[in-house]
Amino acid sequence: MLLLAVDTATPAVTVALHDGRDTVAESNQVDARRHGELLLPSVDRVLAEAGLKLDALTGIVVGVGPGPYTGLRVGLATATTFAAVLGIPVHGLCTLDGLAYAAGAAGIEGPFTVATDARRKEVYWARYEDPLTRVGEPAVDRPADIAEQVAGVPAVGQGARLYPQVFTDARDPEHQSAAALAALAAHRLEAGLDFLPPAPLYLRRPDAQVPKNYKVVTPQ
Repeated sequence: MLLLAVDTATPAVTVALHDGRDTVAESNQVDARRHGELLLPSVDRVLAEAGLKLDALTGIVVGVGPGPYTGLRVGLATATTFAAVLGIPVHGLCTLDGLAYAAGAAGIEGPFTVATDARRKEVYWARYEDPLTRVGEPAVDRPADIAEQVAGVPAVGQGARLYPQVFTDARDPEHQSAAALAALAAHRLEAGLDFLPPAPLYLRRPDAQVPKNYKVVTPQ
């Protein structure tokens, strides 16, 4: 088994190779505006570090969000293209689940909350009983509106750091890690569990919309 994991659903541009037991190589950069510029060089870098080529891969793992439209589509488009060209499966995982798995590796057993920055003074978030068990579906909300639901438990992710008045026990990890995402995928493959399709989990409409009262001008 050799998995290439990528995630661009958060400000982190993160890539990792995983052999089913351990991380072989990884690259992590935080830059919310350069996902498209950084992702492919990061893939090249981890492959070079491992002394491998793309044709050695047996599967692709991709974080499907939730996340902002522009960044999220970079990772998904790259993952699905690699999988199609190489003829290998692509496994989608919730980005928040990857952060939860990383929280477990950092010693957080649960219950806890994962929260990432959704912009517009909102967070993408979910509650977890433990690093492998999410409670309900991911959501997007203003932190003040979920204060009672997240009170009294640790929280990980950049969203928790941005709103300390609500997430009063913010802990590491702050950013997504493709190494954790790949390790979670390896665990799920070994257990015979299902994956999400490689489709974006936006949770809300894109910022760009057709203006109201838009007039279409066509030749007579």
